[in-house]
Amino acid sequence: MTRMERLRGVMRAQKVDLVVLGAGAHLWWLTGVRPHADERPLLLCVTLSYAGFLMPSLEAESAHQHTNFPFHIWADDQGPDTAFAALLKEADATRTKSIVLDETMRADFAALVQDALPNAASQFTASTIGALRMRKDADEYNKLKRNALTADTAMQAAWAVMRVGMSEDEVADVVRTAFKNQGAAPLFYIVGAGGNGAFPHHHTGETILKSGDAVVMDIGGAMEGYSSDMTRMAVMGTAPDGYQEVHQIVERAVQAAMDAAKPGVRAHVVDDAARGVINGAGYGEYFMHRTGHGMGIEVHETPYVTASSQTILDEGMVFSIEPGIYLPSRFGIRLEDIVILRKDGPEILSGLPRDLKMIHA
Repeated sequence: MTRMERLRGVMRAQKVDLVVLGAGAHLWWLTGVRPHADERPLLLCVTLSYAGFLMPSLEAESAHQHTNFPFHIWADDQGPDTAFAALLKEADATRTKSIVLDETMRADFAALVQDALPNAASQFTASTIGALRMRKDADEYNKLKRNALTADTAMQAAWAVMRVGMSEDEVADVVRTAFKNQGAAPLFYIVGAGGNGAFPHHHTGETILKSGDAVVMDIGGAMEGYSSDMTRMAVMGTAPDGYQEVHQIVERAVQAAMDAAKPGVRAHVVDDAARGVINGAGYGEYFMHRTGHGMGIEVHETPYVTASSQTILDEGMVFSIEPGIYLPSRFGIRLEDIVILRKDGPEILSGLPRDLKMIHA
């Protein structure tokens, strides 16, 4: 069954007449088309029997190389209204009662749709294309697995050259090069040495790695349209006071979250499990973010593993498990793996252990 057929099956079940997508991850997942996104309205309209684009003339020739869907083209000197009205008429959507709007599209694009169909109720994609994207198929799993292994290699490449006296930026350069050498585009490379590791989203910079520093290393790259994301810890020489105890607590939190992640469980139960370990050890105030996020075409996508999430986890969902403890001015510890949920629990995509890496400078 194609992705379009799967979407229409959900539309029938939920009595949705029209799905409207802008340029972005939803559109790419559904059609394989990645048009340039700017202020010109570019929309894919899908009904149970029709799919066609509202297409700016500047993008039409390029987009035609990637899709056979009909185009309703408009030029800058005309504006999109006439072309959009023609599209709705051809799609037999002028009497639409229920619309699903891409929540990532520009607000003025959404207003264009709602103004054209003022009597239709609208909602976002969570229960339609969003729900479909959460459950990865075998091809998506294989791509995510290959991405995870490139991150393993990039992390090991950094460890092989890390020395006291290097800067965070120099370590990040090694990570970037390792991703590129594997055919992956580097996406992010957080290298947080010493007290910088206490900032979960530290901006890697010129800080010099010193003996006794604990170093947070959160890296990711992309190839084949999918991404990687992993965090490991390294220590330059001797670990700082209290480090080993906190590392063990974070590892126990990871294990608790892994044990809690089962099909049919609400996502907050996984967060509760990780947070319970850290709270119980007396470090609750130092775990300041969610336990995880979905992973796929986007580095952050549904499901989100938060304390309030009511999303019911299901087989095929891919998400991170990444609890952390961040001690101001001392060090931070985050351990992150991407998992795919199987019927008996999570399968870790990385092959790299979460053990502390000791760097002998």
